[in-house]
Amino acid sequence: MGKIRQIAAAALVSLAAHGVTAQTLEKMQWFNEPERWNIENNALTMSVTPKSDYWRVSHYGFTVDDAPFYYATYGGEFEVKVKITGKYRQRFDQAGLMLRIDHENYIKAGIEYVDGKYNLSAVVTHKTSDWSVIELDKAVPCVWIKAVRRLDAVEIFYSFDDENYTLMRNAWLKDNTPVMVGMMAACPDGDGFDVTFEHFKVRHLPDMRRLEWLKKNAE
Repeated sequence: MGKIRQIAAAALVSLAAHGVTAQTLEKMQWFNEPERWNIENNALTMSVTPKSDYWRVSHYGFTVDDAPFYYATYGGEFEVKVKITGKYRQRFDQAGLMLRIDHENYIKAGIEYVDGKYNLSAVVTHKTSDWSVIELDKAVPCVWIKAVRRLDAVEIFYSFDDENYTLMRNAWLKDNTPVMVGMMAACPDGDGFDVTFEHFKVRHLPDMRRLEWLKKNAE
C-alpha cells in the first residue's frame, strides 16, 4: 500500500508540474454573453455583439464594458494561449485573450482590424486605457496569442505557427490577486462578425517567490 501511495503521489506531482488541468470550455462562464455562440470539438465560435467594446476614459472620453468575454478564474502565476480565426469586416473588429481583475484593471491582446489593415493589438487598463499596435503587412489566416503572468507582470506574445513566439508587450498587473482569464471579442463600430477560438489552454506555473524561498531554505 505504501508503494502505491508513493506512485500516486509522484503522478500527482508530475501532473501539476506539466500544468494538466480539468478545466474545459464547457466549465467556463460568460461576461456579456452574445446571442449566438457554440462549443464544438473544444473550439469556441461566437457571433460578436455589435457596437460592443472594452475601453476606459482616455482619448475618447467614454467608458464601455459590454463586449463578450468567456472566462475562468485563476490565481497565482500561469501561461495562457489560444488560436484565433476571425472574419473581421469593420474598423476596430477585434479578438484575443483577456486577463481581467475588475472593470478598472484588465489587459486585452489579440488581432484588430483598423482602416483595412490587420494589427496585433494590446490594450492595458488601470483606471484609464492605453492602446499599442503592431501593423501587419498582409492579412493572416489566424494568429496565436500567449500571455505569461509572473509576479506583477504579464508578458504578451504572438505567433503564426504556435512554435515561434515574439514578445509584443510587457505590462503591469497586480499580483497575488485572482484573475479572470479567457477569450474576448469586440465590435465597436460594426454590426458583428464571427470568430473562432481553438486550443485554449491555461498552464499553472510554480510561484517565483516560493521557488526563491525554497532555494534559500534548502537543506
